[in-house]
Amino acid sequence: MAGFEEDGAEPKAPGADAPGGTAPGADPQGDPYLRTRFAIPARPATFLRRKRLLGHLDQALSTPLTMVNGSAGAGKTLLVADWAAEREPSVAWFTTEAADQGPGMFWAYLLQALRDAGVPPPSGVGSPADASRVTHTLLARLAADLSARERPVTLVLDEYDQVRDPDIAQQLEFVLHHAGGGLRLILVTRTEPLLPLHRYRAAGQLTEIRGAELAFTPQETAELLALHGLRLPLPAAGALVERTRGWAAGLRLCALAAQESPDPETYLKEFEADRSTVADFLLAEVLKQQSPEVQDLLLRVSVLERLCPELANALTERADSEPILAGLHRENAFVEDLGHAWYRLHPLFGEILRAHLRVRAPGLEPELHLRAAHWFGRSGLLTETLGHGAAAGDWEFTARALVDDLAIGQLFTGLRSDEFVELFSHMGPEAGSTATELVRAARDLSRCDLEHGLAHLREAQRALAEREAAGSADAGSPGTAPADADPREAGGSPGDASVPDEAAARLSCALLEASAARLTGSPTRAEAAAADAEKVRGQVPAHLLAKHPELTALLLTHLGSTRLWAGRFEEARAALTPAADCPGGASTALLREDALGRLALIDCLDGWAGRAERKARAAMAETERFGLPRSAGSGIGLLVLAAVAVDRNELNEAQALLDAAAESHPALRDPVMEAGRALATARLRLARGDTRGALDAVRPAVTAEVVSPWAAGQSALVASAAHLAQGRPEAAVRLLREVPEDQLACAVEEARARLAAGEPGAAVELLDRTRPEDHCGPAVTVRATLVRARAAERSGDPAAARRLVARALREARRDRLRRPFLETGPWLRPLLRTGPLQELAGGWLTPGAPPPPPAEDAPPVVVEELSGRERDVLRRLAMMMSTEEIGADLYVSVNTVKTHLKSAYRKLGVNRRHDAVRRARERGLL
Repeated sequence: MAGFEEDGAEPKAPGADAPGGTAPGADPQGDPYLRTRFAIPARPATFLRRKRLLGHLDQALSTPLTMVNGSAGAGKTLLVADWAAEREPSVAWFTTEAADQGPGMFWAYLLQALRDAGVPPPSGVGSPADASRVTHTLLARLAADLSARERPVTLVLDEYDQVRDPDIAQQLEFVLHHAGGGLRLILVTRTEPLLPLHRYRAAGQLTEIRGAELAFTPQETAELLALHGLRLPLPAAGALVERTRGWAAGLRLCALAAQESPDPETYLKEFEADRSTVADFLLAEVLKQQSPEVQDLLLRVSVLERLCPELANALTERADSEPILAGLHRENAFVEDLGHAWYRLHPLFGEILRAHLRVRAPGLEPELHLRAAHWFGRSGLLTETLGHGAAAGDWEFTARALVDDLAIGQLFTGLRSDEFVELFSHMGPEAGSTATELVRAARDLSRCDLEHGLAHLREAQRALAEREAAGSADAGSPGTAPADADPREAGGSPGDASVPDEAAARLSCALLEASAARLTGSPTRAEAAAADAEKVRGQVPAHLLAKHPELTALLLTHLGSTRLWAGRFEEARAALTPAADCPGGASTALLREDALGRLALIDCLDGWAGRAERKARAAMAETERFGLPRSAGSGIGLLVLAAVAVDRNELNEAQALLDAAAESHPALRDPVMEAGRALATARLRLARGDTRGALDAVRPAVTAEVVSPWAAGQSALVASAAHLAQGRPEAAVRLLREVPEDQLACAVEEARARLAAGEPGAAVELLDRTRPEDHCGPAVTVRATLVRARAAERSGDPAAARRLVARALREARRDRLRRPFLETGPWLRPLLRTGPLQELAGGWLTPGAPPPPPAEDAPPVVVEELSGRERDVLRRLAMMMSTEEIGADLYVSVNTVKTHLKSAYRKLGVNRRHDAVRRARERGLL
């Protein structure tokens, strides 16, 4: 190597080896060696030994190179010191310093570290005579001596990031490479060393411990605090880890400060980072070590959750952020690389920098937030745009950004609805514009505050009408910009413009009008809002509509719900079906759940219990598969399942479902939901024999602008059933006469009441006239058939009665509808004990023998279709996977897997895993 000299070629300096290979007493400059640089650092009394990391360090004995790389205070040195102390004196320790003057001084100290560890180099190696240089011969002889050793030498170079001379890195790599298996080198460093790490990594010759592994876990944090005499519950320790990212120095400093606090646990939960020893450490060890330019960049970008060079340039008004950020990351200066050129500051570091920024540059923080908001806005990143706009206090800009992006629907649904509502809850009354009024209206309507929501909506509509009138008046005036022109294109600052895009604002108005119509049960207003939306859709950029599928889905569910309330079921299906199929993944899962639940309710009202159950379970699966909480949805699917459970006489299950449906998203509560909840509750109480409670449940009228025919009919049906249970059939008949005959379930109930009143002919004549069998599902037709059977039995035709009961049993068996039979009274029991009827009822209605198996030449009957997720679970069941393994594979909880299994067992008519797999294979389901 250039610049190297051969040992013995020149007279030795005072620090050269003495004859015979004895150790020199001084370094190449003649100064005594600083013995502290060879000592393994002592661990404090509160040091926590972490076995998981010590085990990883043990790999250092099997690889030539080990790197422990982490930020200041990450616990690197103490970790390696703890490991090395167990192996002392076989481990050589050398703490490097930036003050070392050249390669000669570095190698002189390194050789002395080996001597102190009992590994003296042979006399032929010598010692550097010049602090600034080292001979190639010395390095070659040292490498040869190490390679010849029977047992490898372990050398720790602490604070290796202080070594910045590339010649030293090149020389160290030469010795390490040629020492073969004779040297185990451990580098403790804040930065990436100038060594060919990729080559060692590819050859499996590198052991790495980095910042993520050095971070304390919640359990380790709790144990560390316990060593300081502090007790912190594991969840609270986890929160502390989240805030500090498990940073060792931060945790120790927090613990020391908490010891001085009268309430240590509260201090650890709520400590102010900018007023703590943590702040002093980071400011001294990290910030003040940087140049003024880098300090300015760090302070300015501290307002950001994440950043990239272009964004940093926008905040610093410079163009050199890219190399600065990359360098800070390489130096482990608490700047984390997120990939794809994005970075973030360590949370505590950012917190402290923001506090320091307020002191050094008062008033600059809002301006930085606004610059960030505009940058994110231009980049199409809405969440960050809103967050920084709000932090800047520019509510006109922030509201306009939401409206212009066509994202007003995200205050009602989506993964960030609560976050957006909370953000805009801080908007004061002084912010006054079309956009701010629209956002206020959406915020209030999303929480069912109709009075204030409609007031803000009317104010926004008035402002839009004035703009439209002004635009028409000025359209022909020369030199006047049109009313909907973007002030940014006219040279204005985006922060000064408070007028949103008119098409986006008008579409947002239509959405909010439809939302208000849904909450008030007004189909006419909903139809008008849908028409307005259709008119303006063509004026909105297609990419915005595609970006926000929740807006179209919301309009459809609002429209479908009002049509459902009005009893226009087919029109409701036409709106709800495309909403149930809307794209958008997790962002529209709540809307698909709501639409599917309402479609299930229509099936339930029409008597199709099996269809209703399948749709309701599919609705719940929409939110479940994305991990959304049950309270985030409308809960209407749960109400439908509760109604089906009542018809099956599964009353405890029905109660549990009703309880679960009590929590639902406020934006999705409307007359349909309130009526559905009241009716399901009333029917459950009626099934339990609580007639007074059933009447109380349906008595309160649901507030709506129009009367719902089916809600009124179902309420009358429950009330009449209560009268019948109380032995007052005439009262039941009078009540049901007021219900139009097109309410077929009520017509069947009236026929039952007339039969109980001693009018079998009138009962049959009513059923013949309305023909519920032609239009309704089993939950209605089974009841109608049983009324006919009772009428036949009373008229002296037992054969006809048995034939009709058999038909009812066959219809009811598929959906296990037990309540219609329990409601008929004692006359049915003797019939069910006869041979053929007993076989039809056995196993599901009565405790007799199960139904006979199908004929061998007939295909296996599928009692009820399995859902897609139930098939997924069964496939994994067939692969002998455990419940826990299935849950992990499908990304769902164990309880969810058990629910799917229970449903699949029921549908397949089995109660064991093996039988379920066998039955599914027989039926071609696997």
